[in-house]
Amino acid sequence: MNTIMANLFRIAVSATAYLVMAVVVMAVVTLGGFTQSGHAEEPSGRLFAYVGTFSSPLKDVLPTQVDLPPGNGRGIHIFEVDRTNGTLKPNGLYELGTSPSCLCVNLAKTRMYSANETDRVGEAKHGSINTYSIDATTGQLTLLSSVDSGGAGPTYLSLHPSGKWLFVANYFGGSVASFPVKDDGNLGAAVCVIHDDGPIGPTRAASAPPGSFAFSGHDRTHAHMIQSDPSGQFVLHVDLGLDKIFINRFDQSSGLLTPNNPPFVELPAGDGPRHFHFHPNGKWFYSVQEEGSTVAVYNYDSSAGTLQHRQTISTLPPGYAGSNFCSEILVSADGRFVYAGNRLYDSIAMYAVGDDGLLNYIGEEWTRGNYPRSFSLDPTGSYLYCCNQRADNVAMFHVDKQSGKLHFSGHFTPVGNPSHVVFVDSVSP
Repeated sequence: MNTIMANLFRIAVSATAYLVMAVVVMAVVTLGGFTQSGHAEEPSGRLFAYVGTFSSPLKDVLPTQVDLPPGNGRGIHIFEVDRTNGTLKPNGLYELGTSPSCLCVNLAKTRMYSANETDRVGEAKHGSINTYSIDATTGQLTLLSSVDSGGAGPTYLSLHPSGKWLFVANYFGGSVASFPVKDDGNLGAAVCVIHDDGPIGPTRAASAPPGSFAFSGHDRTHAHMIQSDPSGQFVLHVDLGLDKIFINRFDQSSGLLTPNNPPFVELPAGDGPRHFHFHPNGKWFYSVQEEGSTVAVYNYDSSAGTLQHRQTISTLPPGYAGSNFCSEILVSADGRFVYAGNRLYDSIAMYAVGDDGLLNYIGEEWTRGNYPRSFSLDPTGSYLYCCNQRADNVAMFHVDKQSGKLHFSGHFTPVGNPSHVVFVDSVSP
């Protein structure tokens, strides 16, 4: 009898131990953000989309500024995203008549910044940058402050990886600037403003298709995009009118930008670099040329801040003739695919990224609206939202994560002159 009781006791202890172990494992897995089956937990909060727009036309439009819209937007349009199907539901509007055409959000998702693409601030006729607080529950915006952008027509802004600095490219002013981000998220005045200089490229792009009249920006300097590299040691920006990608060393204590050695790389004459995107591995760099209708692929050396050209590939199908203006370039979060936008031809070119970083063209998708200015992927990478600037809509596409191809969802969201989409995951259900 004693032997039987002892065996039963050992069985009970073993069962208890296994139960405790199972509970511990379940807790560890759950705390890691995964369920017992190993799948990532679905976010429980609300997901908001913010669409920046052109909401007020400039009154002294340059003769070469062919793509400036009439200003049908009303400011920053706010939507709630249905996580099950990606559709957008109106959730408010921050009315603003200064064309908040580019938006960015801090890592904590508590502050938003808008580049207001005007030339009406002060005697110098500069643009402005606004800082907003984001309500984590409702997604609504509250204006906190506004600062001079350091030049006319700010068209792009981005945050340094540290979150302590913000960079702006002033398209009409041909300048870039750095701004300190204060502890409360507001911006201080610009600590560094650099005016691009050099010979202006020709009005006919070397790489343009036959019959192209795409020469929107070769009249003067036009800084179009600025962003830090992933390491935060270097800041790159493009000037469309100079056909150059500039590389500056960045002092994270002072905010000063100083030319690297070499200070820039040149694109073919007249091609007009517009936007760029780093691959997630930080070693490959992709630049899209507005007037040349090409994507240029570079190796990037993060220790030296240098670019080595490796490939140039067209954004258009073989045989295309006529004018086209490229717009956006986007690398998927997994680094497997690259997307490039065409305006006038109105398509998104799709590429697969090879093991060496080079691109293989895999197809194109019609944007379902004219003049696609930019596009963004949602946080899951399942949907792509395209801002069709002249069609006054945001078109949504399903992303096939295996092939990288886009498929139109049938869903349009009406927005006047949409320019840019950013997303914010809320912390409250």
